[in-house]
Amino acid sequence: MPDQDQDLAKKWGETWAKAGPRLEAVRRRELREMTYEQRIRAIDSVLQIAARPGRPRTSSGLVEQQRLFQKARR
Repeated sequence: MPDQDQDLAKKWGETWAKAGPRLEAVRRRELREMTYEQRIRAIDSVLQIAARPGRPRTSSGLVEQQRLFQKARR
């Protein structure tokens, strides 16, 4: 990795090391300050995502797994 990219990656890491705890504090405060109705809506939206039907499977994936194992063996 070139020095410039390393410097950028290091700066990015330092930035997130500082921002991460601050963002977590904001998230926790916002969750604490939610009203009962807001909590119900948030929970409902998550449950709606989980309740969506997925695409039907056309296979179990076993054939693909075996193909990958055979490829890795070579």
